[in-house]
Amino acid sequence: MEYPTLIVLLALLQYIWFSIRVGIAREKYHIEAPACAGEEVFERLFRVQQNTLEQLIVFVPVCFAFAHFLSPLWALILGAVFIVGRFLYASEYVKNPKSRSLGFALTFLPNAALLIGALIGVFMGLV
Repeated sequence: MEYPTLIVLLALLQYIWFSIRVGIAREKYHIEAPACAGEEVFERLFRVQQNTLEQLIVFVPVCFAFAHFLSPLWALILGAVFIVGRFLYASEYVKNPKSRSLGFALTFLPNAALLIGALIGVFMGLV
């Protein structure tokens, strides 16, 4: 289970990086916690962090389930696409939120594939 563990740890490292960027922006734009609004760049960085957290809630368990029931290698590959998608999403969203579509797709589609594959793997194990 090294592959799914590796890719999940890299995704969590990415999330920590996004969180650090939010903290740096809070300091730079003088946005005191618990405030989450004020400067547009800060708000975009904050939304990237929050959206990534929302996606990780799906990604982490389905990555392990997919790897266990179907293929650790394909979990790694789909996870790598997820991480690339998150970086692309973050870059584009901070520049212009309307340009986030490709990054979002490269996050959503691997999550969907991992979920469907895990369900198929579990079902195959039951029959």
